[in-house]
Amino acid sequence: MTLTLRELLARIQSFLHWRKREIDFDAELAEHLELAIEDNLRQGLTPAEARRLALVRLGGLVQTRELHRESRGLPSLESLLRDFRYALRTLRRDAALATFAILIVGLGVGVSSTVFSVFDALLLRPLPFAEAERLVWIANGQSANLSAQTVQVVNLQDLQAQSQALSSVAAYSPFYGAGDLRLTGAGEPERLTGVPVTEGFFPLLGVEPWMGRTFTAQECRWNVAKTVVLSYGFWKRRFASDAQVIGRAITLDGAPATVVGVLPESFDFAATFAPGTRADLFVPFPLSPETNRRGNTLALIGRLKPGVDLRGAQAEATLIGERLTESRTPESRRNGFQPRLTTLREHVSGRFRYALLVLAGAVGFLMLLVCANLSNLLLARASARQKEMAIRTALGASRGRLVRQLLIESVVLSCCGAALGLALAFGGTRLVAQVQGTSIPLLQAIRVDAAALAFTIATAVLTGLLFGLAPALQVSTPDPHGALKASGRGASEGRDRAWLRASLVVCQVALACVLLTGAGLLLRSLVRVLDVELGFETNNVMALRVDPGRAYSTYALKLNYLEGVLASVRALPGVEQVGLTDALPLGDNYGWRTWSVGDATRGYRKGERPQALIRVVDDGYLRTLKIALRTGRMFETGDNASSGKVVLINELLANQLWPGQDPIGRQVLASGTDPWRVVGVVGGVRYFGLETGYAPELYLPIRQSGDFSSVDLVVRGTHPLAQLAPEIRQALKAFDPGMPASEFRTMRQLVDHSVFSRRFIVLALAGFALFGLVLASLGIYGVIAYSVSRRRQEIGIRMALGASARDLQLRILMQTVKLAVVGLMLGVPVAWLAARAMKALLFGVASADPATFAAVLVLLTGVAALAGYVPARSASRLNPLSALRDE
Repeated sequence: MTLTLRELLARIQSFLHWRKREIDFDAELAEHLELAIEDNLRQGLTPAEARRLALVRLGGLVQTRELHRESRGLPSLESLLRDFRYALRTLRRDAALATFAILIVGLGVGVSSTVFSVFDALLLRPLPFAEAERLVWIANGQSANLSAQTVQVVNLQDLQAQSQALSSVAAYSPFYGAGDLRLTGAGEPERLTGVPVTEGFFPLLGVEPWMGRTFTAQECRWNVAKTVVLSYGFWKRRFASDAQVIGRAITLDGAPATVVGVLPESFDFAATFAPGTRADLFVPFPLSPETNRRGNTLALIGRLKPGVDLRGAQAEATLIGERLTESRTPESRRNGFQPRLTTLREHVSGRFRYALLVLAGAVGFLMLLVCANLSNLLLARASARQKEMAIRTALGASRGRLVRQLLIESVVLSCCGAALGLALAFGGTRLVAQVQGTSIPLLQAIRVDAAALAFTIATAVLTGLLFGLAPALQVSTPDPHGALKASGRGASEGRDRAWLRASLVVCQVALACVLLTGAGLLLRSLVRVLDVELGFETNNVMALRVDPGRAYSTYALKLNYLEGVLASVRALPGVEQVGLTDALPLGDNYGWRTWSVGDATRGYRKGERPQALIRVVDDGYLRTLKIALRTGRMFETGDNASSGKVVLINELLANQLWPGQDPIGRQVLASGTDPWRVVGVVGGVRYFGLETGYAPELYLPIRQSGDFSSVDLVVRGTHPLAQLAPEIRQALKAFDPGMPASEFRTMRQLVDHSVFSRRFIVLALAGFALFGLVLASLGIYGVIAYSVSRRRQEIGIRMALGASARDLQLRILMQTVKLAVVGLMLGVPVAWLAARAMKALLFGVASADPATFAAVLVLLTGVAALAGYVPARSASRLNPLSALRDE
């Protein structure tokens, strides 16, 4: 029937005011009934006969009300609402079952929504920049060495001048160090982290200052008055959100710097480009001959012009790089330029895509396990509702009508669980966002937003439909006579329903097997990662950033300052060894091209020279970290400016420069410097990460390196670090009252930061697997316990005929183990395929690792046996007489 717009609006209005319309119609119907009765009475009928004929003429009160409702309102919607209200009443009657189901769904949905929020923040949601889809990252090759990825100033300038595909190109220098700047003057001295950026960096990203402005072209020149732009967090913390800070001069490294702007709260540089660190303020990076001579120092970001795709921009950048390489002299072409363009999104979080997809797959398996568990629960409940459904069928309810009612109950149950899950997701995302020291970008931006809310609602509805469909189809039997006949207390469960319940348990075991195998493989991989040879020792070692400041203007004065720092700390009880370095392991990395002196005469091409990580250290650093000496000697205090230049190299660099030869006494060149004489070969240190191999390394003595800014003081103690740290800080404060207080970093923290992303995934998947194991054990227990309760008379007969308690227990346990074995037979192949799919996340462990698979098989079989033992033991203690009397 087609409704006109007027009729539709009338029906909607009637639906919205249904209670008033019901009262009005009941009053009108009662009036009509009284008039009809009076007419019948005037015709001489008795009151009873007059009322009966009046009701017949009206067609019955209930039927008339139903016809009126259908004609005036929205019957389909009203029917759904009635089903909804009935579902609520039904669940209220079964409060224990509803509570358990809501908890299970809530945990599953909470986990799903939290993982989706992480997935959304890292991979789906646009980066917090204007037109972020047009931003590209421009790397210089594919090396993990930061010096190889970055470019010289002249390369940036040439790309800006020649590119037709990029509307703008800007950069920042990633070689800043945490706590490199000293803030003194008003208030307590403080160490700050300043990020050098080029003039167009903030306009390129579309970041508008919260207050003030960003840098001008004049401020981005060499040797001009220093200006800074503050991050929102630092401005709020240090200056208490003072709006008068613009134009104020602050003292950085002993020199004045004028605050010209404050960035918005939404701009979190560190969370996007350097997770796990902080960025307090930004300083201009001048594009000048002076900065060009520093070599590769800039990380480039470009913005595509409208209508230009990444492939076209890459082709153009490649041609520009080749043209620049061919046109420059060897002197001006200090470092090559091989631009490789990717989207900024891919650079920021692309490396985590695979791991997040694995987590999303694990969540999918977990939700299937939740659905299987709740389906089994509802099937057990359905047996108690057979009589109800049979009566409703006998009264005319169609099977579709019953299925709809039962599915609505399931969806209502699931939505109630989703409400709990949403609360858990809010807490989970907040907890994840507050994690410090993470190497995962954008983690602080994780939240339950509109997308996560829509995902939660969709998950709740789909979950309710999935776990409610099988019980609904089973319960809505079309044979009311058979159902009523079989609804007595002593009736046994139908074979089809028992088979379905057993199948669901098998699926739960299989799904738990997949989750446990994945978690086991990742856990073993994490153990292998943590067991790798670091090349240095972490026990009782910590580091603190120190620098002499501008008051020590010459290289000699800086060295004297550091000697005083070392002497102050070395004199403390509990200090075993101290040293200095400009770059800690698993942190900063920069390198130079190196070659032996004789290579130049053999026509050694520059592009083939090994790129070695450069470390400036004192004579105590390698001893403090216990980096092994393979041959030769370590640095000594006599290796200073008045002695010959010496250098230490690691085994890998020695083998690359002089394969099969003794490197001691040979000379090495590094990016055009004067020759250095090799006096020792040391073991390799993992600087890029625990999962990567060793890289060539070259150590320069700090007394011969020429100059430095900030360095890390590394201390090995015999006392606990928590006790030693305040004593060191007090000693340094006594030596230099103006030294800012800064936090110690333990070497263990550096290792933990390096493996944070892997640990995060392992913990998440292990939690999923544990939850799945609990659900599978509950499913097995429920099926076996229900089977025992339905077979009480059979068990009583067996016991009466002489069956022992041990025989009954073994029989029931065999039934349990049979279900587990079938589940494992299905789960192991799927787990093997899943392990192959996550092969890229494994380290030192094969995807078909027999130890992991064996452990999972033993664990699941043992849990299944334990879950079946409880009802088996209960069955063996039955009283045969009471069991036989049950009807």
